[in-house]
Amino acid sequence: MKKGIHPEYGPARVICACGETFETGSTKKELRVEICSKCHPFFTGKQRVVDSRGRADKFNKKYNL
Repeated sequence: MKKGIHPEYGPARVICACGETFETGSTKKELRVEICSKCHPFFTGKQRVVDSRGRADKFNKKYNL
């Protein structure tokens, strides 16, 4: 690898919308995410509606559901 062209890699703090925080490695110091393993339906077994800018309403309106 060439010297001086790669960003510094170090510890990073990940913050989820649910409030969970954990440490990982990244080129950024802080990462903000919407869904983590503590609140994702696949890991929790609970259904959670995640509506991104009204897409679910738009779909229901389009197909008269």
